[in-house]
Amino acid sequence: MANLNGGIIGVDNIPVDNGQDEIITTFNSSGTLTTGAQTTAVSYLVIAGGAGGGGSAGGGGGAGGYLESTTNQFGVSASTDYSITVGAGGAGEGLAHGMGADGSNSVFSSITSTGGGGGAGWEAVGRAGGSGGGVGGRNGQANGAGGGDASPSGQGNDGGDRGGGGANAVCGGGGGGSAGAVGGDSRNDGAGAYRWGGHGGNGSASSITGSSVTRAGGGGGGGDTASHAGSGGSGGGGQGTGSNPQSSVAGTTNTGSGGGGAGFLDAGYVTAVGAKAGGSGVVIVKEPAIVDLQNTSGVWTMNAVYTAVLEGNWT
Repeated sequence: MANLNGGIIGVDNIPVDNGQDEIITTFNSSGTLTTGAQTTAVSYLVIAGGAGGGGSAGGGGGAGGYLESTTNQFGVSASTDYSITVGAGGAGEGLAHGMGADGSNSVFSSITSTGGGGGAGWEAVGRAGGSGGGVGGRNGQANGAGGGDASPSGQGNDGGDRGGGGANAVCGGGGGGSAGAVGGDSRNDGAGAYRWGGHGGNGSASSITGSSVTRAGGGGGGGDTASHAGSGGSGGGGQGTGSNPQSSVAGTTNTGSGGGGAGFLDAGYVTAVGAKAGGSGVVIVKEPAIVDLQNTSGVWTMNAVYTAVLEGNWT
């Protein structure tokens, strides 16, 4: 009998991977996620809709709430449908005293990101939200106050406050809060008045899709009279309105960024360019690759050995 001793023991037993590839699903609008047959845990990024800017030296809109987990530890069930809600951006307000509308919530399973807080209108305070809206112009707040709170905590940052001058003094709108920073306070125009709008807070970067993308920037505050507006925060925040032709800008779609606040142009409380809307949110879910090797080399069942011997392949 040949090959009683020596030689290679056993046939080549090539491993077979019965797992699944990584799956990344991006929802720019509401829909349904159906998990893979072997998916039991995922990573996610859930951003709510950004808020609109406020009217007449209005505050910038706050960014939508920003929640992310990248450790593939959020438990799900395999081959199961999950409803996904992508929050809309809030409308901007063009009226003198009007508030920007809050953004809408985004939802994946038990994860809910809260819509951004609307930017304040004339003489008002910013609204609370995932990130807070900026304070409104010529408000009665003390220096360092008036921006909307980030609520619930852990999803963003507060809106910008009155930068100086004291209660009821000339004042531009504060910048909207963002995923990455507090909104900027109204700024000194160089002559002692804080008529310049505050800058929107900068957004946060995520690499859940494989490339780094910054989202959820705050909207810039509008300027009081002929003055500079705040810029939008990185990640899609909209610029506020300042001296013509500087016009407010909407938050970028599917970033959850805040819209820019309106400017104040004359004593009749007339806003030539109204505030702009916040950007809609986004939901991204990443299902990790599953490795499931079968028939690993060096391990054989008795049936496999018997078959190999019969076929003359066992050496």
